[in-house]
This record gives sequence, C-alpha cells and structure tokens, in this order.
Amino acid sequence: MRKQIIALAATTMIGGGLFGTSASAQTYTVKSGDTLWGISQKHNTTVGQVKAANNLSSDLIFPNQKLEVNGGAAASASSAPKGNGTYTVQPGDTLFKIASRNGLTVQSLKAMNGLSSDRIYAGDTLSLSGQVKAAAASKPAAAASKASTTASAPAQQASQGKTLTVTATAYTAECAGCSGVTATGINLNANRNAKVIAVDPNVIPLGSKVYVEGYGTAVAGDTGGAIKGNRIDLHVPTKDQAVNWGRRTVNVTILN
Repeated sequence: MRKQIIALAATTMIGGGLFGTSASAQTYTVKSGDTLWGISQKHNTTVGQVKAANNLSSDLIFPNQKLEVNGGAAASASSAPKGNGTYTVQPGDTLFKIASRNGLTVQSLKAMNGLSSDRIYAGDTLSLSGQVKAAAASKPAAAASKASTTASAPAQQASQGKTLTVTATAYTAECAGCSGVTATGINLNANRNAKVIAVDPNVIPLGSKVYVEGYGTAVAGDTGGAIKGNRIDLHVPTKDQAVNWGRRTVNVTILN
C-alpha cells in the first residue's frame, strides 16, 4: 500500500464475537475495527476460505454482520479444486496469491505439487487438489537458467529464520487520498502505532512476522507498486516520522 500510489476505495471493517452454531461450523459477529485477515488468523483459516464460506466477492464487511468460520458446507466447498483442478501460473503470481484464491495454505499447495521451494514460473501448471507428492527434483540446468532470465519469473521467497539486507523507507496513512487500509486489510487509521511493513511478496511472504533493525517486530501486511525485490516500506504514525526515517539499509529477519 505505498500510500500515494495505492488508494483503496473503502475501509474494511470486521468482527470480534464468536458464537458456536454446531460442532463443525461457527458464526462470527463483525465488530468495528476488525478485518478478514484478523479473523482468519484468529480461527486458523485463510481469507479465501472465510470469503468462500460466506459467498463474499470482496473484502468489505460491516459491523454486526454474521460470518461463518471454521467449517460449514461453504467452507468445505472452498477447498474443492476450481475448474479442472489445475491452475496455470501467470506472470506476477506467487504461491501465496494462488493458495489464498483457492482456499489453500502455501504449505498444502507445495505438498500437492511436490515443491521444495516457493519458486514458481509463468506457464507452470499446479494441481489444486490430490495426494501429497514427493518434492520434485530441480529442473534441468538449461531450463532453470532460461527461466531465471525470464522477466516475469518472481524472486524466491525468504524462509523462516532467514535474515535479509534491504533498503527501507517509511510511510504514513496520514495523507490526502489515502484509505489507511493495507493489502491484507489492516486498518492503519484505527491504529496509528501498528508495526506494519510493505513488502514484495515474492521476497517476504505476506503475513510473515518479521524483525526489522531499528524498527522492531512487525507484520508483513502490505504491498506497494514501488516495493520490489529487497525493498520494504515501514508504517509510522506521522509524516514527520516518515521524513526522519528517510532511506536506510537495514536487516530484516523472518520470524515465522
């Protein structure tokens, strides 16, 4: 959400109260300030599964709205493969994006396709269902070399525990035309002190907990048109703090 590049049209609001409706399904009453991302994390599910379970076509939700979480027929259906059960990778795709759209986790998607890393390439065909496969052997050197030079091929995501050296700038939600809502639905206007960084999801997975040198522990909860490769953008409460941060080279450690 590079604030003056990406402006979302509406603030996402989602909920807090949890009421069990059956052994396999529960309803969640939307409360002001919550997000689909926050609900999915609380209930060990994904945004895609919550949206599918409630037939939501967007991330917009409202106070007092009832949402089904953790089960139910619609949620079960969300894990079924779309189309013929396969997906052809498009330029700019990541495992996180594909898994979220199909109600899967990155780990399960990798297991279904025998992937030993998060690297995928445009034109690859991925299975969206089926048995876990053994990790696929590396592509032949010539093919891998060709793929690595393809402009659309994304960078490999960093793994848990890995430390990266990145260029860090800062931003604030306090600006004209800014919605204050991140790519993962975090409302920064509701919490100006939230520790959130914008990342390239091909390098640092969205939703990761990270430690940023000189900034502290944060969540990789946003993206930005100018945030590519080893670059991050830190959310700070005010414009003055963003200016004071400037541009720095810092280390980022992926915590989980």
